[in-house]
Amino acid sequence: MDITPPSGHSEAASESVRYSKGGRLRFATSGGRLNGSPAPRFRRADARRNYERLLKEARAAFDEHGIDTSLEDVARRAGVGIGTLYRHFPARDSLLEAVLRDRFDALTEHGRELLREPPERPVLLDWSRSLAEMTTTYRGLTGALMGTLQDETSDLHASCTAMRRTGAALLEREQEAGRVRADVDTAEFLALLHGAAWAGEQAFDGASDRRDKLVALVLDGLSPARSGAAAG
Repeated sequence: MDITPPSGHSEAASESVRYSKGGRLRFATSGGRLNGSPAPRFRRADARRNYERLLKEARAAFDEHGIDTSLEDVARRAGVGIGTLYRHFPARDSLLEAVLRDRFDALTEHGRELLREPPERPVLLDWSRSLAEMTTTYRGLTGALMGTLQDETSDLHASCTAMRRTGAALLEREQEAGRVRADVDTAEFLALLHGAAWAGEQAFDGASDRRDKLVALVLDGLSPARSGAAAG
């Protein structure tokens, strides 16, 4: 499903992502697409180990310090030299892309696990909080997500689309169980979650308990009982 870029974006596409103070993503031009580099192929086992260590430590560093964290720190945490990092990830953009792809895939798998839960168990809040947490950790993710969806040839687009489809399946499950109003579509649902994550960051400095409460309030507002009360 196509998502319209946020207002203020022009129609010109760009393959580069720039970083402003505070770790927020901003785009040189409006498209803001991350490069759709394919998943790596390794000839040597040690190269694969280095790649996986770098990816793991980048995730941890981004979680702790935001996406503008020092790449030298990432390399040091992984126990490799900065040259090794740049051999695997020639620019910060490519490292961020790999981490985002990994996080999208993890959200997809988490959602699929929740879909296997008994139908009577509400599961949408669990997945929604995970998505909001990722959105807060990767400040500016909403803009990056919108940009990648425009490039249908990229692996990142495929990972993002799979994540969205999993969210859609979870939403449909809750609607069929009568726990979420039937007139809410996937785009509206995800927009509300991104809005809750953004509001939690702006108003409460990203405090996880306040963000989680905002997400819970969003889902509470989507219940058929709430919509019926509002109509009355």
